[in-house]
Amino acid sequence: MSDTVTTAATSPVTQLSTVRRSPRSDLSAMGEPFVWVMGASLVAGLAMIIGFLALIIYVGAVTFWPAPIVVVEMTDGKVFAGEEFRSETYKPSPEQLAGKSEAIREQITANFGATERTLYRVGNYDLFGEDFVWVPSFDVKAVKFAKDMYLVERREWGPFIGRIKEINLAGTRTAAPTYPALTEALATADVRRAAIERLDKVEIAEVNHEIEALRLGVRRSELDYGVGSGEAKAAAAEAAAQTARLEVQYKTLETKISALRQTDENFTVTLEAIDQQTKTLPVSKLVRLFPANNLSLADKWSIYASRWLEFLTGQPREANTEGGVLPAIVGTLTMMVLLSLAVAPFGVITALYLREYSKQGALVSFIRICVNNLAGVPSIVYGVFGLGFFCYILGGSIDQIFFPEKLPTPTFGTGGMLWASLTLALLTVPVVIVATEEALAAVPRSMREGSLACGASKWQTIWRIVLPRAAPGIMTGLILAMARGAGEVAPLMIVGVVKLAPELPIDFTVPFVHFERSFMHLGFHIYDVGFQSRNSEAGRPMVFVTTLLLVGIVLFLNAFAIQVRNRLKKTYDAGQF
Repeated sequence: MSDTVTTAATSPVTQLSTVRRSPRSDLSAMGEPFVWVMGASLVAGLAMIIGFLALIIYVGAVTFWPAPIVVVEMTDGKVFAGEEFRSETYKPSPEQLAGKSEAIREQITANFGATERTLYRVGNYDLFGEDFVWVPSFDVKAVKFAKDMYLVERREWGPFIGRIKEINLAGTRTAAPTYPALTEALATADVRRAAIERLDKVEIAEVNHEIEALRLGVRRSELDYGVGSGEAKAAAAEAAAQTARLEVQYKTLETKISALRQTDENFTVTLEAIDQQTKTLPVSKLVRLFPANNLSLADKWSIYASRWLEFLTGQPREANTEGGVLPAIVGTLTMMVLLSLAVAPFGVITALYLREYSKQGALVSFIRICVNNLAGVPSIVYGVFGLGFFCYILGGSIDQIFFPEKLPTPTFGTGGMLWASLTLALLTVPVVIVATEEALAAVPRSMREGSLACGASKWQTIWRIVLPRAAPGIMTGLILAMARGAGEVAPLMIVGVVKLAPELPIDFTVPFVHFERSFMHLGFHIYDVGFQSRNSEAGRPMVFVTTLLLVGIVLFLNAFAIQVRNRLKKTYDAGQF
């Protein structure tokens, strides 16, 4: 009997000592391996994010820095000039090695059949028919950096690499002009070009807009009162008189533009390529030019800053692979503002009803499940829905009711800024609903009961107590919605985004914000330049720069929203109640 009791009494101690003596059991009990795995996963994730951002920042930041021009003499006697773009290791084919010396063959064989080759951007596409040239290292005889080689950025046909043979300033010809003289002539030409563009794109555009408005007014009268009615004839007569006045104004402006263009044609520059081919064009057709191998550090920084300024404030050129992205910036920011204005009220109101007013049960649970599932629907599905419902059904109805005079040309019955914003609002509203519900649920029940006990109504309690307390959580949902909406491209390709928008969605023409217009978007711009451009190599730098800009805009807007959220959190901190 005593032996049995002793055994029973000491058995737990024996088991505990056994557990303590097992280091493996100690690690499992304390969760050390799982902590190590989670820490390693965190480090790996941070490394990938930091590496991705570092690559974008580095490549995007150095893209606009002026590079030297290399004059390469080949072993076969050919000579070309260009910017060194990138290098790589490759295995040459037997055809490329045909006729090469035995020393070259042995060197390549010793290197496992591989050698280096360099990609040069030679420009002069209108003369050479290609932008880039691959050159194997064994074909290079000599490399020089000529001081008189210029990089000329043109408004058409891409960059020109060569020498400045002559400049003609209204009959005054100067051979091999200096860099300051070229810079001064280019600045003067930019003034003339700006005057021509202002007359063409602003004043003449306004005249055309007024003439079109008069034509539509006559068409509207014919639809309202019938063709041949007195009202329609009176409207047509008045429109004809005003149109005649506008046509006189149009001809006057056209005469001014013709005079400026004729004057502009007298200021030309003759460019000479490395193979002695020449190209003469107006100075106003140039964007900038500089001797790439003869620049001071101050000149390089000046060119670098001017390229960034053009990128942020200019229009795209050369199928979006050069120039600026101002239309894409305006389109992206406008769409994000409209997206926020659309998604915030719908998401918050839906979450308020589900959490505060609806009777909790199977139906509400089913609705919540549907909302959560909507967050996982592919974005292209939302794009198809937006095209069918917003553009064709809703937009087509608006055109028939409010803009019948413009039919069959659609106004709202096609893709545009408004429908793109509403489509992305539908895509992101589940995120706002879920985040808002969680924020409302986090408000202590005692605060609601205290407000009701003081005589406040339910709506007053929600408006003055619950919503302010849940505001930081609601802002979190809006931040997530903006971040996702800014990066979506697939639905936008269907409901309004275009490769090049001739008109901005915001301008100085009444009503100033044009919801029906198509627009450019930074995300689509990246896709278009990287995968749809004529030369993917030429568009690669622009892809990184535009990506850097888009990431910067998203981070800036998120930082602003986070700052607002933190202020709200401090204001409605629990300690202040």
